[in-house]
Amino acid sequence: MNEGYFNNLENEIKNFLSEEEFDLYKGKTNMAAQILHKQANRLQELKDQGLFDDFRHMEFHKHVTELFADQGRSERIKNFPFPRQYASVAVWMTMIFSLLTPFGLLNIFHDLQSHTVWLTVPFSALLIWVYFLMEMIGDYSENPFEGTYNDVPITSISRSIEIDLREMLGEKDLPKPLTAENGFLM
Repeated sequence: MNEGYFNNLENEIKNFLSEEEFDLYKGKTNMAAQILHKQANRLQELKDQGLFDDFRHMEFHKHVTELFADQGRSERIKNFPFPRQYASVAVWMTMIFSLLTPFGLLNIFHDLQSHTVWLTVPFSALLIWVYFLMEMIGDYSENPFEGTYNDVPITSISRSIEIDLREMLGEKDLPKPLTAENGFLM
């Protein structure tokens, strides 16, 4: 896991929470769920104070419920990669393919001309490399939220949403959109 990614995430969260509130959540198993629970409780307090009516209260809770559902879906994607048997079978099939490829190409290059049989080696290597590369891409795709350069640019997407929401609230001190580093958007 990318340690710098999680340190940056912690710093971002601290922009919106007091230090004691952050310390309270930091010890919890699921920080995001705890924050949403606190927001639901706070909405109830505001409704009890008469700051908005029942209809608005239900709408606010509907949004919190949707956030809980989105949180759960994101956690399932992150915590449940492809089944292990899929990964194992893919590796074994790639290895078997790699072993048989030179034999499959041998006859093709031998039929062209007798001295072209040596082309079997570089073409076999190229085909084997392509299949192992596809296997590696599959492995990387199992965990799209780890903060590596091949992942879903969730931080950038979240920052764009944050900027939009803060603009809607009329805030002026907005964070800058994230830019690509070395050609990769995080």
